Order: sequence, then structure tokens, then C-alpha cells
Amino acid sequence: MNQAMNATLRYDKPTIALHWLTAALVLALWCLGQTIDWFPKGDARIAARSMHIVLGVALGLVLAARIAWRFGGGAHLAAAGEGWQATLGTLTHRALYLLLIGTVLLGLANTWIRGDTLFKLFTLPAFDPGNKSLRETVEELHGLAANVLLFVALFHAAAGLMHHYVFKDDVLRRMLPARSRRDGSPPSRG
Repeated sequence: MNQAMNATLRYDKPTIALHWLTAALVLALWCLGQTIDWFPKGDARIAARSMHIVLGVALGLVLAARIAWRFGGGAHLAAAGEGWQATLGTLTHRALYLLLIGTVLLGLANTWIRGDTLFKLFTLPAFDPGNKSLRETVEELHGLAANVLLFVALFHAAAGLMHHYVFKDDVLRRMLPARSRRDGSPPSRG
């Protein structure tokens, strides 16, 4: 199948669902991470931090499922564009996966090093409670990784919108859920 024909196909439903679930979790986690300190100390801040941890673990699980699906049976479509566009797209996707993995792992390390409570129901003991330098370093690295991840994700989203509105091709539609037609016939592949 040539690249032009392959570009009009859609990703399969699990790939699309995992993609958008990842995007929603990243955005929610980033927003929550930026605002945790706005919550008053006490129950509200514990709930916000707990939600951030739970959503971070959920992102890790979704990421693991996404990687397993990608290597196990998910759709593999041709790169969007050719030459430098294909190279940039491939590098962006790889950077997103690496940043997702790194941010999740740093978040887990941050929680473990700092210690925390989850909704006042479960206490995670601190790895090294007296090591403020280690705690601050890992927290800063986690924040930096999250910021870079969001920037690369926004670049990725902008590229999808550029394909749709400027290049007027079907690249963005490949990752959108198919809509059924009113006449009951199956949706087109393009």
C-alpha cells in the first residue's frame, strides 16, 4: 500500500482511546501540578496532592498499556509527510514517549523520596526524610520534565492542526474517532 493511501486510514480504536486518555491525563496532571500549592494546607492540599499521585499512577498504567498495545497489535501507519516532516514527526513521537516515561518515573521517585499520604488513608513513608537536597532536586527534575513534556505535546498538537487547516490532509483525522453516517453506512476511511 502506498503512503498516500495509508495516510487516509485511521488508527484502531484502542490506539485512539489510549492516545486521547494520555493527552487528558497529561493536561490534568500538569494543571494540578501547577496549582497544588494554591490549595490551603491541610485536607484540601492533601486531597490535591493525592489526586495528582493517583492520576500519575493512572498515567503510568495507561502508558504501559499503550506501549504494550503498540508493540503487540496496534495499528502502525505511515509517517505523515516525507523527508524532514517524517523525520520530525518520528523524533517528536519518540520524545513524547521518553518524556512520558521520564516524567512518570520522576513523579514516582518524588513521591517515594518525599513520602506522602494518599487521601489520609494510606501513608507512603519517606525514603530519606532528612535529605532536603535530594527531595528538591527530584522535585525540580519532575517539574522540568513535565514542562518539557507539555511543550512537546503542544508542538505535536499544533502539527496536527497545521496538517488539518494548512495542509488540508487527513493526518489529524487518523487519530480522531470515526463518526457513523446518518444513513447507517459505515464511515469512510478518509
